[in-house]
Amino acid sequence: MSADGRGLVSQAGAVLLWETLRVTGLGRGLSAGLERWRAPRAVHDPGKIVADLAAALALGGDCLADIAVLREQPGLAGPVASDPVVSRLVAALAADLPRSVKAIRAARAAARERAWALAGDAAPGADGGLVTVDLDATIVIAHSEKEQAAATWKKTFGFHPMTAWADHGAGGNGEPLAIVLRPGNAGSNTAAGHIAAARLAIAQLPRHLRRKVLIRADSGGGTHEFLSWLTARSRRLHYSVGMTITEDVQDAIGKVPASAWTPAYDGDGQVRDGAWVADITGLLDTGGWPAGMRVIVRKERPHPGAQLRFTDIDGHRFTCFATDASKGQLAGLELRHRRRARCEDRIRGAKDTGLRNLPLKGFAQNQIWCEIAALAGELLAWAQMLALAGTARRWEPKRLRLRIFAVAGRLARSGRRLRLRLAENWPWAREITAAITRLQALPSG
Repeated sequence: MSADGRGLVSQAGAVLLWETLRVTGLGRGLSAGLERWRAPRAVHDPGKIVADLAAALALGGDCLADIAVLREQPGLAGPVASDPVVSRLVAALAADLPRSVKAIRAARAAARERAWALAGDAAPGADGGLVTVDLDATIVIAHSEKEQAAATWKKTFGFHPMTAWADHGAGGNGEPLAIVLRPGNAGSNTAAGHIAAARLAIAQLPRHLRRKVLIRADSGGGTHEFLSWLTARSRRLHYSVGMTITEDVQDAIGKVPASAWTPAYDGDGQVRDGAWVADITGLLDTGGWPAGMRVIVRKERPHPGAQLRFTDIDGHRFTCFATDASKGQLAGLELRHRRRARCEDRIRGAKDTGLRNLPLKGFAQNQIWCEIAALAGELLAWAQMLALAGTARRWEPKRLRLRIFAVAGRLARSGRRLRLRLAENWPWAREITAAITRLQALPSG
């Protein structure tokens, strides 16, 4: 064994990320937005540094130093800043947090609008339907006393960020719209956190789609304040939000006649045995809640071995949600709400892309890290939406790394052109070359 190979590159499939940066204009947008943080006579562009950090996270990194994976391959990534330069930039951005995150978010929104336009029918809302935005909070464990890390409601220690995701539907994954860092002791049903995440998420959407948005959340979003904010006339948002089963809801469920229960659907839209839905709006006092709100309940037999709860009646498990939808079958509306669980997959993917551990000491620095993690998730989502086809559009980050990014290659110069030759026997080489060809056919953003 010898370490004397020439022209070889690992992670050769990462070219997909550079091409995505190019066609969406994200790299250029970051460079323009972060220009004010470029020191006099600085060699490295702050926008390029942030883009490189996002690419490093997309490839599996989980700290600032992991940018070294790119630094040692200038043939693919170009010149990459040293660790001290990266650390100083993150510190400078954190010291001016409101303006720096505003610049990063503006670049993300502009790139998203271009990515969705290039994706055509594959983009959210392209069919004329609603753009679905899922809200959910998650726990990020801290293994040291970082700034504002605190005990969480799950008896752990760390942070409790609120996240927002654009759902790509059954044919794709989803992309992060907002990751709002909060202390570990932030409540799971805090209306202020839901409002902040929803506001940022809507600002990330293309302007012509902001009146066609469905907000989905679990029971943590089922509060008077959050629903009042969603239904304000100036917003015209649609919602499907989980509700806690209170005593009033239990009493209403007990009054539902047997004939009012209709079969529920499974994940494929087919009738599911042992599950039913009913509308209990007329059996509840909805005073104080938004006008036109409907409350729909699902009843099902718990799966074998499931532990019953005190809210389970006659051996059935009940869940309910509120929606403003005035049309549609009850089973269809309930299935649409239940598909909110896809954002759990998005959160799992984000934790595989830098969100599992917040590596910095300061709270503002870790908010910058969350923005970079969101950029990494968007790079992956846009690359899949624009370049990959079939089941590859639904692959999670771990599978993308193993099959697409991890391929080895050799850089060869011929004339004035640089050619990347992938390993001939790599099983997914054809998918990689087809994806790069699609992206190279698109103009730069």
